[in-house]
Amino acid sequence: MNSITFDHTDCDAVIVDLDGTMVDTMGDFVAALNLMLADLKLPGKPQLDRAVVERMVGKGSEHLIESVLNHLLVAVPRPQRAVNSEAFRAQPLFDQAFASYQKHYDAINGQHSLVYPGVQQGLQNLQHAGLKLACLTNKPLAFARQLLKLKGLDGFFAEVFGGDSFERKKPDPLPLLKTCEALRTSPTRTLMLGDSSNDARAARAAGCPVVLVTYGYNHGEPIRAVDADGFVDSLAELRGQK
Repeated sequence: MNSITFDHTDCDAVIVDLDGTMVDTMGDFVAALNLMLADLKLPGKPQLDRAVVERMVGKGSEHLIESVLNHLLVAVPRPQRAVNSEAFRAQPLFDQAFASYQKHYDAINGQHSLVYPGVQQGLQNLQHAGLKLACLTNKPLAFARQLLKLKGLDGFFAEVFGGDSFERKKPDPLPLLKTCEALRTSPTRTLMLGDSSNDARAARAAGCPVVLVTYGYNHGEPIRAVDADGFVDSLAELRGQK
């Protein structure tokens, strides 16, 4: 156990990531992506498994779809291949895939996902300490709000922001800085709580302290190799005191 205690001498607020930090949503990702692939009718009828998808999530829906299609380039007609991200996203195949994915994810959001053990307790501990809480995710805001409500977590947060709430997504620091503004807190006194290098890089650039959970989705890389101020095996290890 790596118990960490927070009170107002440490920080005033906590920004909490969603996918891989509070909720294991990998089942939703895999289901929606495979339904998308069925719609695309690619040669060979490719399917994705959890291990492949885990390496791709965390940087927003556009990046996820781009990564999936790049992974399956062998099945993509040569004229639709692209040499860079912006060009790739301008292709008809990307537009078709993205629309299909959004439709299917909206329909199954939360059906194949579970709240990680200790999340409710950890959030209660932080609330009890009088800390302001915000959820900040790269998932589209509508999906994030729906998932938090379905899993009974929406009541913990004063603010919820998604990947489409600001001009840029994590690991850019802008979403963290904007969230601090909404919470009326200083970045140096606002903890980022996440599950990946994505969250850590954003926090470092914004000037926020950062603690990472040891489970979740870190692009297939060892989480303890990430530059962070601490690690916890469960959010329940976060202790709050007034």
